[in-house]
Amino acid sequence: MRWRRGPTALLATLIVGVSPSAPAQDLPSGPLVFGAGRVTVGGEASATFSCASTADDACSDDTGFFNYSDYERSTLRGTRFDLTASVKASGHVWVLADLRVENGRRPTPYALYARIRPWERRPFDIQVGRIPPTFGSFSRRTYANDNFLIGYPLAYQYLTSLRPDALPANADELLRMRGRGWLSSFSVGNQTPDRGLPIANVFRWDTGVQVHIATRLVDAAASATTGSLGNPLVGDDNAGRQVAGRAALHPSPGLIVGGSISRGPFVARTAGAAGGVSLDTRRYTQTAVGVDAEYSRQHYLVRLEAIASWWTLPALGSPSLAEPLGAVATSIEGRYKIHPRWYAGARFDRLGFSTITGTTHADSWDAPVTRIEVGGGYSVQRNLHLKMTFQHNTRDGGRVRTLDLGAVQILFWF
Repeated sequence: MRWRRGPTALLATLIVGVSPSAPAQDLPSGPLVFGAGRVTVGGEASATFSCASTADDACSDDTGFFNYSDYERSTLRGTRFDLTASVKASGHVWVLADLRVENGRRPTPYALYARIRPWERRPFDIQVGRIPPTFGSFSRRTYANDNFLIGYPLAYQYLTSLRPDALPANADELLRMRGRGWLSSFSVGNQTPDRGLPIANVFRWDTGVQVHIATRLVDAAASATTGSLGNPLVGDDNAGRQVAGRAALHPSPGLIVGGSISRGPFVARTAGAAGGVSLDTRRYTQTAVGVDAEYSRQHYLVRLEAIASWWTLPALGSPSLAEPLGAVATSIEGRYKIHPRWYAGARFDRLGFSTITGTTHADSWDAPVTRIEVGGGYSVQRNLHLKMTFQHNTRDGGRVRTLDLGAVQILFWF
């Protein structure tokens, strides 16, 4: 595999610049606190470069779109900057914000919410605004410094062919889009080809209200928001609400066991109106259930997560889509600390789909995907890391069915 000279030179410069002998140790080592302790500012910056192997052994981008997010970018290529701030307005109210810049584009608010604690000495709070996710385990580890690999689990990133603004008229249309979630198109609603939805979207946060309580044994949250698990929104697009809940138990040191559930309409009101179809979009929902576990001891850390999701679509034509469309994603990952500065990690992912029947044959409504990612990291200092991973993707459908990618990432946070 040949790496292009420009990115390689840039990466080499970065590595040299952050070597232990360089002045990297002078970088900020923690959040900035001022205003008599009322204002705390932190940040994270990462640069990622990947190279996919091709038939002529040249370095290319992710030609199979295995790692593309709903922002039409690869999670294995690009730059990302986050600036976070927490302002203590009073003894009971905090305002929290996250401003994000990706690939040099204009800054966008990733999070902006108020945290209200009615009782100062009780572990109960209410969060209002563009709030953190309620559902799932990995959704709490979306920042690069919390992910010991570079890629994301399939459930939280891989794009299915389903869209909120366009609907398949029948089962045949949906089957034609197997493995095409990066650019799917249907005849009802918005007919412009566009990206589909993941099971759970961690690249945008939803808007609404969340209540949270934490004790030594349990951590629980419930929320009501405007969007759905796969399509978080700032403004409502279907007059519906998503309800979600999660509880995590800490039965013994190093062990966490959790469960999540969510349900909410995901079809936009414009999907039916554009196609001249009268739909009560609140009936067409995404329902998801998740379980997860984490165990850590000494140098080891192991995590397991499984998510099952069902989407209900209108039965517009024949062969119909009267039954809910199902998907199940499973992920297991582990990390081993080889040395205080070095670690190795691996993740296995599988995403499968339920079967539907078209005019000529029956098949899964989207193409099942398997991903294996292995790699490791090196700590130049506590908050300055280098990562390198190798990823193998296979898919039962789509234009590219097998793809291998190597990736490197430099990461700094304070």
